[in-house]
Amino acid sequence: MDFSQNLITEDPPWPSRFSDLKRAICVDPSSVTHSWRSVLRELEGATKEIEERGNEMILQVPYSDVRKGLSEEQLQMLKKTGVLIVRGGIPEEASRPSSETAFEAFWGKQSLEDYIAANEGKVVGSPPPPQPIVFYEIYNAKAEILARTHPALIETPKYLLSLWHTSDPNTPISVRTPISYFDRFRIRPPGPSVFTLSPHIDGGSVERWEDHAFRSCFQRILEGGESWRKHDPFDISPRLQANQDLYNAPNQCSILRPWQGWTALSTTGPGEGTLRVLPMLSLATAYLILRPFFSLRPDIAAGITNPSDIPLDADAWVLDLDNPTFPGSTPGKTQAVTPQTHPHLRVEQTVVSIPRVRPGDQVYWHTDIVHAVERDHNGKTDSSVLYIPAVPLTERNAAYLRDQRTTFLQGLPSPDFPSGEGESHFVGRGKLEDITHPGGRRVLGFEPFSQPVFLNDGERQAIGAANEVLGF
Repeated sequence: MDFSQNLITEDPPWPSRFSDLKRAICVDPSSVTHSWRSVLRELEGATKEIEERGNEMILQVPYSDVRKGLSEEQLQMLKKTGVLIVRGGIPEEASRPSSETAFEAFWGKQSLEDYIAANEGKVVGSPPPPQPIVFYEIYNAKAEILARTHPALIETPKYLLSLWHTSDPNTPISVRTPISYFDRFRIRPPGPSVFTLSPHIDGGSVERWEDHAFRSCFQRILEGGESWRKHDPFDISPRLQANQDLYNAPNQCSILRPWQGWTALSTTGPGEGTLRVLPMLSLATAYLILRPFFSLRPDIAAGITNPSDIPLDADAWVLDLDNPTFPGSTPGKTQAVTPQTHPHLRVEQTVVSIPRVRPGDQVYWHTDIVHAVERDHNGKTDSSVLYIPAVPLTERNAAYLRDQRTTFLQGLPSPDFPSGEGESHFVGRGKLEDITHPGGRRVLGFEPFSQPVFLNDGERQAIGAANEVLGF
């Protein structure tokens, strides 16, 4: 299945066991109802703020701020919105860099296009023919390898991961140790898209409630009362055991990925096929997690013919544990967020296009953030990005890194992606010899991991287990 098909479809009939699940989760109906009404009150002001300020809500910082550490004001904004643009970490040059180990954004894009041309007839991607490829199933181009190992694309993820913490010090993870996850790149020409990435959240859908470990990430929200305000979206401890794929969905990311991200290869602004985000983290999460437990009053629902007619007033909604439906969730797909399924988020007004980016700018968004891609590209040049997320070191992630290390050396697709001969017969693909600094080899799994002083026993355990998995 093409990854673009793994989006929103009509909900199937939900088995009655999902009603049982709701009743098992909602142990204190009156307290959960209190939470719902409290969240709805907060959403009134939060959605209005986004509608008024638009993409001014998105934090933009120079790379120098990342290197010295964001200010308290910047951190507060980032933790509120969950979205960040980092500018200036990668030089924007129009010619080939003087150093073979350097990566400069304009050269990187030209290098990718040269690699595609040199291997004409063997390159695959999405959408399928006869449409021109937009998402390239290419993982081992030299430009990709140099980008993933660029110091700025190691240091920025490292800093962003360090904003997470472990509520249990024995959690086996190093949030100070980034590793590389090989993903695709996009070169999108101007014009309408043949598919649409509507507002959604990656990492499963109904699993957020059905999987016990995943549900524990949102336990504060489900406790009722005002406990939803204590939800900590940066506590990584409960996420290690979360199963985000109970239904063997295609094209799922199988690693723990706290920050999704991409690096721009072209200048792209609003209206030019760019990323759209809902810059609201904890509050939107609280609403999304509580939403399945409430329905419109039957007397009101009967008269609704258009999503815009759905009343947002709390008195129009009632606790409904008998309805097995989880709005926007479809087993085996991502979590959809639409005006019909989640009306209080007002996504048609609050999901905003990110500010204009230039080649080398990095964009990151928290794993719980609602995001989308613009339907149309009305610009004059292509909208191109390399998908490079922020991924921490765990034993499971190290096992993926070990397998990815093998596919890289063989020129094969990365483990999470469609199999086949990939780039094994391509000319000019990236090689280990292209990476001349230890930090770059380390994030790819070719050097052992270490820390001068361990944060806690969990980090010590994670690094030891990872090195063993990798054969060090």
